[in-house]
Amino acid sequence: MAAPAAGPGTDPRQGAPGVTTPPKRRGTELLMLGFAVLITLAAQTIVDITVTGSPSPEIATFGAWFTGLWLVAHLVVRKVAPYADPLLLPCVAVLTGLGLSMIHRLDIAANALGESVSAREDAPTQLLWATVGMVLFVAVLLVVRDHRALSRLAYTIGLVGLVLLAIPAVLPSALSEVNGAKIWIRVAGFSIQPGEFAKICLVIFFAAYLVDKRDVLALASRRVLGLEVPRARDLGPVLVAWGVSILVLVFERDLGSSLLLFGIFVVMLYVATERASWLLIGVLLFAAGGTVAYQLFGHVRVRVDTWLDPFAYYPDGGGYQVVQSLFGLGTGGLFGAGLGGGRPDQVPVAKSDFIAAALGEELGLFGLVAIVVLYLVLVERGLRTSLVVRDGFGKLLAAGLAFGVAWQVFVVLGGVTGLLPLTGLTTPFVAYGGSSLVANFGLVALLVRISDAARRPAAPPAPPAPKLGEALTEVVKP
Repeated sequence: MAAPAAGPGTDPRQGAPGVTTPPKRRGTELLMLGFAVLITLAAQTIVDITVTGSPSPEIATFGAWFTGLWLVAHLVVRKVAPYADPLLLPCVAVLTGLGLSMIHRLDIAANALGESVSAREDAPTQLLWATVGMVLFVAVLLVVRDHRALSRLAYTIGLVGLVLLAIPAVLPSALSEVNGAKIWIRVAGFSIQPGEFAKICLVIFFAAYLVDKRDVLALASRRVLGLEVPRARDLGPVLVAWGVSILVLVFERDLGSSLLLFGIFVVMLYVATERASWLLIGVLLFAAGGTVAYQLFGHVRVRVDTWLDPFAYYPDGGGYQVVQSLFGLGTGGLFGAGLGGGRPDQVPVAKSDFIAAALGEELGLFGLVAIVVLYLVLVERGLRTSLVVRDGFGKLLAAGLAFGVAWQVFVVLGGVTGLLPLTGLTTPFVAYGGSSLVANFGLVALLVRISDAARRPAAPPAPPAPKLGEALTEVVKP
């Protein structure tokens, strides 16, 4: 018998009557990527004209390179993940472009102060790291054709994440310590921050583990103050995650990674079990661990004391970064000094840890809020993917990756504005740093892959096999 022709309401790809194919929206993605490139080139040009009086001769080369990166990303997504969310790549493109523009602006400021940047300008280096990140992005999409395959390797991936997290702690300080934090691997002039990749590995492990164990972890023995409190023997996973975060805090002096990893695990645990008691237990455990660390370890005490009163530590340099950041944000006001019109170079390490303060000074409160909205859109699309995707592992993985971005941005902006102690984390996609940029491109690739699975039409169930008599009738029918 001939198959019925595809008509309205039919999915031609699947051949399933009544299954509507959702739009792929790749044209929308391409249009928004073009807009992101225009914003980036406009920002670079404004910086050059404001500071030097004329556009840089390298603007054409930069524009072609930057455009090529996102064109490649779009073509790969169109080919191997055609149903992916169309907003993910444009948000990342705008954030990366604004980061490159601000790093370029700070390079010019350093040159104007007489600091030699001819041997090493950070904006071209960041563009190279963006290219490496794009290679990882493409590789993840080509290799991971089904995100569910990661769940079968979750324990191996989790072990790799723990090893990456622990390596800086066991290395000599000369090979791992920068500004008091032992979070680097530095060999022959090359440095990498393995914790950025460990974060993704551990989120994959958390998602697979919680899918397997969520029924046990959701059990409650009794109600306390309206909360369903888990049994004591089920507290093991959260205690292990708490212990790892405290070890990172103590041995690597890295408050940022400690807070980030533990926060991600507790929120994923809450998403998996829907028990608000896990959030309360997580907050209490981290508060207890932080209090003990404050009493026992001097570097933790200095961070907290500087956060509580940065102006008291301003003369001796302890609170210098935070105070200069607050001065810059105050100078920017609502609308900012304009790209190239401020003095963001007055804040130490403005290209990495404090790039949010630099953007706030030159773009103002409105500009900084617009950047935060871009992050919110990125996170919202990740959480929407978590709601729509059909398998439990994909739901937890997408939620963990999206929350990781949101939590990191919140912690970074909290440190820059004095809301939280400084953590050493970098602003995703915007701040200077190869490890962070490359790892976050890999993170977005996983979100793209999961969103493709979430929006792709489900394959229709196979039709029942004909009975023997019906099959024989079809065969002998003239």
